[in-house]
Amino acid sequence: MTETPTITIPADLLPQDGRFGSGPSRINPSFVRDLSNTGTAFLGTSHRQSNVKKVVASIQSGLMHMYGLPDGFEVVLGLGGATAFWDATVLGLIENRSAHFVCGEFSRKFATAAAAAPHLDEPVIVDADPGDAPAPVAVGGVDLAAFIHNETSTGVVAPFARLGDALVAVDGTSAAGAIAFDVEEVDAYYFSPQKALGSDGGLWIAFLSPAAIERIELISTTSRWIPEFLSLKTALDNSRSAQTYNTPALATLYLLDRQIEFVNHRGGIKWADAAVRATSDHLYSWANMRSFAEPFVTDEALRSPTVVTIDLDESVSARSVSAVLRANGIVDTESYRKLGRNQLRIATFPNVVISDVKSLTASIDFVVEAL
Repeated sequence: MTETPTITIPADLLPQDGRFGSGPSRINPSFVRDLSNTGTAFLGTSHRQSNVKKVVASIQSGLMHMYGLPDGFEVVLGLGGATAFWDATVLGLIENRSAHFVCGEFSRKFATAAAAAPHLDEPVIVDADPGDAPAPVAVGGVDLAAFIHNETSTGVVAPFARLGDALVAVDGTSAAGAIAFDVEEVDAYYFSPQKALGSDGGLWIAFLSPAAIERIELISTTSRWIPEFLSLKTALDNSRSAQTYNTPALATLYLLDRQIEFVNHRGGIKWADAAVRATSDHLYSWANMRSFAEPFVTDEALRSPTVVTIDLDESVSARSVSAVLRANGIVDTESYRKLGRNQLRIATFPNVVISDVKSLTASIDFVVEAL
């Protein structure tokens, strides 16, 4: 193991909050204090009773308001995060064959799950290199087209579109609560709350269109075996009663509800979208002005406003830079582990304020010069 260089960043350069992780991400400390102040009234109580069901209902109505979901759309919750939702979709939303538009680790995992399913036909995979994104192109013979809105592993914001009659499923895990989009273009927009929505993991949330709900209902009447934990029909039925099939983490629900309230109070998804673009723009501009750094995503239209990936010159070790930052209380700037690049990866979710991002870049400048 390489020893971390001993470099002390001056206190006046350090951000107020040194968390820049792409998930689990920065949680508002005041929400944690408020949760603690609930005492015995929330944590340690039954998720089938009104005090918790009110929070679930508030999450559902808050997200409907944030995105202006059309009539007929429903907000559905289940356990296991987006990974579980991929498996649930393979079992309960894809009829026969899917198409997957892949541009990184997480969009590929969904494609891999579909390819492994013995009851489905081999999926169509439209691939792009890391740092790029595939253009939505018509694919025949599929009943579901799967996209990712923001590829967390590479820092790419990817396009998606309707392709014929296929349902459109979009992984919005590091985009939901931060990046605006046209909800009419999707049938299942799903995500976990431990990224832009400033909560913890273990939960999935999905916006489901009437067409997606109809598909779920239809498949549930067939002979296909679906475990209850991965049943979208079961999740749908429970969500209509403001609960989940099995016990959720109550702290996750509470923090998610507070974050949704926080964003909506400031102007909803339009406010969040503008906020993350301001912070990410600072990082991209900073990288463009440094001889030792450059944005990994070369196409500006594909640069994520919530997960910024910056390549460093080979003369500067990104591993050493991140290690020094971590030793000074600035954490989770490391590159995605499987990408294998000399790179920094920095989250600019709504809870990451621009003053902290400016302090971060000043700190990186100091560290690089010291190295």
